[in-house]
Amino acid sequence: MTEHRQSEPGGRPLAGCVALVTGASSGIGAATAMALAQQGAALALVARRAERLAELASAITDQGGSSVPLTADLRDPAQTHQAVDAAVELLGRLDVLVNNAGYAAMGALEEGDPEDWDRMVDLNFKAVLHTSRAALPYLLCAARDGPREVADLVSVSSVAGRVARVGNGVYSATKHAVGAFSEALRQEVTGRGVRVGLVEPGVTRTEMTTEGTGVAAARGMPESRWLRAEDIARAITFVVTQPPHAAVNEIMVRPTAQEY
Repeated sequence: MTEHRQSEPGGRPLAGCVALVTGASSGIGAATAMALAQQGAALALVARRAERLAELASAITDQGGSSVPLTADLRDPAQTHQAVDAAVELLGRLDVLVNNAGYAAMGALEEGDPEDWDRMVDLNFKAVLHTSRAALPYLLCAARDGPREVADLVSVSSVAGRVARVGNGVYSATKHAVGAFSEALRQEVTGRGVRVGLVEPGVTRTEMTTEGTGVAAARGMPESRWLRAEDIARAITFVVTQPPHAAVNEIMVRPTAQEY
């Protein structure tokens, strides 16, 4: 195993730490991995698309960082647990988990595809449960024994996790569930040094949203005014780089032009 130690005071805030990001092959996940690497973290990159993960790992190496790509389908709890364990085996510890993997399908209930519903429930909510459970023992260990004296678990939700709209009922339900779970988990573990955060993006330009769901959600707002993945990555980085005594539990980020 490779051990990562904290750098000297004044260095990058995540130096010596290991972060695992799910859904890292594109969009918010890829941008977050790059941002955390810039703060000094070694990255475990988890997604289904091996080629995309390899490209991201190469980009992190080019900027002087380190990472390991871990191919896994998070709809399978066994693969989820294996990915988390492999990250710790290869990188020596786990200080930050970012639950980012997700799926969106818009449409009225009577016209919806139950397979889409199952995929949203599996990726948007159940994967958060299984990944968090697999990571929690390592995060508690990092908070107890690590140089930062805290660890971080951040889940990417959505504005839809606050307000349900016509056409996004199932997606919104999964994101509401993530919010409720995050608050309950926060109460369980904050006294032991694991900070639980929730980041709720508004309309964001990613591979997933530009393929259709974002256009519907934008309600005519020009794509040039949507958020970028890097905007959400900055919010996540802000959450996990606070001093040990400060926990940012929730951030909502909307495009300036988004009214709802």
